Amino acid sequence: MDERTIDQFPHEAGPAAPVTRKFRPSSFFVKDRIWVNILLFVLTVLSLFVVGVSWSANYKYAEEIGRNPAFEAGPGVFRDPQILLLSLIYALVLIVILLGHELGHYLTCRHYGISATLPFFIPAPTLIGTMGAFIKIRSPIAGKRQLFDIGVAGPLMSFVLSLPALVVGAALSKVVPALPRESSILFGEPLLLKILGGLLIKNAGPNYDIVLHPVAFAGWVGLLVTALNLFPLGQLDGGHISYAILGPRAKFVARVFLGVFIGMGVFFWAGWLIWALVILLLGLKHPPTWDETSPIGTKRLIIGILVVVIFILSFIPDPIQGYTGLDLIRQIWPMK
Repeated sequence: MDERTIDQFPHEAGPAAPVTRKFRPSSFFVKDRIWVNILLFVLTVLSLFVVGVSWSANYKYAEEIGRNPAFEAGPGVFRDPQILLLSLIYALVLIVILLGHELGHYLTCRHYGISATLPFFIPAPTLIGTMGAFIKIRSPIAGKRQLFDIGVAGPLMSFVLSLPALVVGAALSKVVPALPRESSILFGEPLLLKILGGLLIKNAGPNYDIVLHPVAFAGWVGLLVTALNLFPLGQLDGGHISYAILGPRAKFVARVFLGVFIGMGVFFWAGWLIWALVILLLGLKHPPTWDETSPIGTKRLIIGILVVVIFILSFIPDPIQGYTGLDLIRQIWPMK
């Protein structure tokens, strides 16, 4: 999702002098295999478009579904110009958010002369149509300031791009009578969406549900990606930021938050358990930078506080409601 978007830093035995690689256009397509990046990008756009058809159909027929929960649009949705347009809009808005996140990292690397790949997108037939994107950093990071700037650039970009999508999408979302919970997928709400919903969505009482416009759903995914990446774990963006501020002490923070991940997986959403496993496989220890002594400065500490605020506004403890680890345990070992 980098969401998720996990940036691979070289794992070395100890700090090494920074090495940069010159950009050679002649080898760009062959040696760097940019055709792979382009192919994955196109496949991800297609994957987002196909998945977006279902969310667009739910939005268009929200009133009918509210009156008759058994209503089915049928295969005609793939010939409906309005649904296809909404699906395309969803795909384009979300791909811009994800691309902005990864380009934030990539362009910051280029600014510092650090070798990094272009983004690799991951198409997948999930509820959102992708497993996120990542870049690979191929040369050591010179110092903590560079590490902080690289880590923070992605979440700042995805948050800034998600915000207008949420504002526009929330204003266009629909309010319908509450749908049967057993036949509906219920998504958790980040604090920012709760605030915007209160300002822009009217008549959303306790007996009603909100059907998000596809643009708002793309913004919702953007916030999920932003929050996930800001956890101070391993080589997530938050792990880079945490190491830049705390140094080796960041590993203790990572262990604490790994426990938080597991707890959230048990009580809020089982998907956190999968992410905890992925992070464990990648490792909690962050590779050292070449210069471990230089402070990051007051300006970056202030930006770090801003990032914490962004995390609070974006975080969704239960992205999909009703799928906790306890629920899975009860299904496997039913209580007598």
